[in-house]
Amino acid sequence: MKRTILLSTLAACQLCCCAAVGAVESQTAAGVNVPATVTADSMAQRVRRHNFFDRLARYATGNESDTSTTEAMKMKWVVLGGPHYSTDSKLGLALSGMLTFRLKGCSPTEQASSLNLWGDISTAGFWAVGVSGTVLFPNDKRRVNTELRFSYSPIKFWGMGYDMADIDANETKLDMQELRFVADYVVQVVHHLYVGPAAAINYFHCSKIGRRELLEGQDLSLQNYGLGFAVHYDSRDQMNNATRGCYVGLKQIFRPRFLGNNYAFSSTQLTARAYSSPWRGGVVAGELTACFNFGNPSWAMLAQLGSNSSMRGYYNGRYRDKHMMAAQVELRQTVWRRNGIAVWAGVGNVFHDAFTFGNLLPNYGIGYRFRLRKNVVLRLDYGFGKRGHNGFVMSVNEAF
Repeated sequence: MKRTILLSTLAACQLCCCAAVGAVESQTAAGVNVPATVTADSMAQRVRRHNFFDRLARYATGNESDTSTTEAMKMKWVVLGGPHYSTDSKLGLALSGMLTFRLKGCSPTEQASSLNLWGDISTAGFWAVGVSGTVLFPNDKRRVNTELRFSYSPIKFWGMGYDMADIDANETKLDMQELRFVADYVVQVVHHLYVGPAAAINYFHCSKIGRRELLEGQDLSLQNYGLGFAVHYDSRDQMNNATRGCYVGLKQIFRPRFLGNNYAFSSTQLTARAYSSPWRGGVVAGELTACFNFGNPSWAMLAQLGSNSSMRGYYNGRYRDKHMMAAQVELRQTVWRRNGIAVWAGVGNVFHDAFTFGNLLPNYGIGYRFRLRKNVVLRLDYGFGKRGHNGFVMSVNEAF
């Protein structure tokens, strides 16, 4: 999710205006001689200009406070936006409205619920709109996680399976529309552990493809309906940009034929993350992700490797097959004031069965971090992979 500091900048300007006018009025009342050519308005403008650049410098170096009294409010609506870049989608602009709130009965010390309404467009022709978020009930006894997304993506496609993706000559263009809805409702059964039902709806339409034979006779339009369950274990200090604790998520979705699925299969998704702060300003984070598909998944529902958060540097979806596993370890270190760096190393793989598991893909990279506000960072990452695979990512918040 992309962020800007537009609201805080406007607030700073208003504060500076008030301070400048107040200074002029107090000096005049005290009998200070003010030249006739210097009016109260001109003095206010000079002081405002000075205070604005002074506060801007203090913010950039970390001397300006990044907390807000509005954080204690029960409900807050903030419009955020800004540019982003990745090798896949190129330069883009995102606009997001973020609503943070606490349901009736939640204490001010509990984490706030959040809903995000967002839109995104890029110079590569990609666009997407959607809403996502997590609603937390009193005492964090229940949670609702949901995402609704509609997008259009002109992507590159190499076919299905590791061997097809490893051949550069297989590359073709594919224009795809996607509608995705996923949700789960989980209830706390013991401390940190949540269990509940889950549902998923996926629709894909390929409007154009350069080499139809790469789809191996599968349909251009696909729809999938699934039901299942979700299990979450969450002991993180905060859901976004955690510094300690761990998270383990398991989601099992069944997509049988009697639900209207032409391609019937089941999927098991596993995510495990751990965080620690071994020294001042440093965070060590680790992540393991896996997706296992059993049955007959379509080309659009295969497990894919590469994203802005995992296996950074690989083209998202170039490597796709029935199963995927990836792991990474990242060191995040604050260097000076709001500025920090990150380095990571990882490995991933897509495979059809146990006999094709051995094709491991390496991943490593380095990144820069700038803390925009409390628990919100600007992230610039450059990732590297096998045989010259590389890519740049600019986004907001940590990768995982």
